[in-house]
Amino acid sequence: MKPISEIQMLLLPEAQSLPAELENFPRFRYMGSKFRLLPWIHATLSEIGFDSAADVFSGSGVVSYLLKTMGKQVHSNDSLAFPSVLTTATVANSATRLSPNDLNYLLESKASAPQERFIRDTFEGIFYTPEELSSLDDLWSGIRQLDSPFKRAVALAALLRSAIKRQPRGLFTVSDPSRYQDGRRDLQLSVREHFIEQVEIYNAAVFSNGKRNVSTSGDVFNVKPGSDLVYMDPPYVPMADDNCYIKRYHFLEGLACYWEGKEMMMNTKVRKIAKTFTPFAYRHTAVEAFDQLFRHFADSIQVLSYSSNAYPDLETLRSLMGRYKKSVEVLEKEHRYHFGTHAAAKRNVVQEYLIIGS
Repeated sequence: MKPISEIQMLLLPEAQSLPAELENFPRFRYMGSKFRLLPWIHATLSEIGFDSAADVFSGSGVVSYLLKTMGKQVHSNDSLAFPSVLTTATVANSATRLSPNDLNYLLESKASAPQERFIRDTFEGIFYTPEELSSLDDLWSGIRQLDSPFKRAVALAALLRSAIKRQPRGLFTVSDPSRYQDGRRDLQLSVREHFIEQVEIYNAAVFSNGKRNVSTSGDVFNVKPGSDLVYMDPPYVPMADDNCYIKRYHFLEGLACYWEGKEMMMNTKVRKIAKTFTPFAYRHTAVEAFDQLFRHFADSIQVLSYSSNAYPDLETLRSLMGRYKKSVEVLEKEHRYHFGTHAAAKRNVVQEYLIIGS
């Protein structure tokens, strides 16, 4: 009997309508990920006529990958570095995989120069054992020698997913590597063992949809307009809880670029990266930011993914989008985000919206 995939287990029976290639997506545990909403998003997008799409706040990359499986020409963008690594490996990349020789080369690589031992020296006693910190440095020293940008992206994506799987809560907020050791397989495997598995998983995720897809990292307002459809899932102003992505994923953000150009806060317990400003995350700038966003992509079909526990409210967003689109339709779905502790689960039930402007 064929084993049931993760997507089928999570989304049955709705998952049956999803493109088959989506089963190969390497799910990334990420705050606000739309993984569980894929059938709804897919069904909605399937009713809209478009050939090209921009996913301008790509996050985990799952919607970009969905769009690729739907045969669309995709431009995936995120302001952070590590999401763009993930989508370079899985969305922009149509054919390049790591060979067994590539994998052996990476596993045999050793960080020799002082500047190649940054992780071990900087994060001593934080997140990982000394051996694992050295493994991250060693693997990175090999990755930077790969001659293909797509091979580097596949290897880095595998390294990023390996790193987060070795974190008990999927976050980088608790420094002690010995906390939360509960016997899970992910916590028993070493970084190197995870990396071997993840290379195979990311290799399997590579496919061509016959289109030239691209992945970029930068400000949303630097994304050139012109796609038929723009999917927007920006960071939200929370009603109560902090939703800072850098606070939770700063280590992945640094690991994606070996902390090059990142301002590190060395006085913090977990060596955080300084937050970069986004107007969508603050009450005093969010309304103007959404207005600018809708204006920037005024010539495209707009699909905004939003939640009832965020600011500004639905009617404000409907009104703002209506300034630039003749028709604004709102679809609603109750959704429970499975992120955080069990005690927090009750406050994670929200109304999820797809606000569509055409």
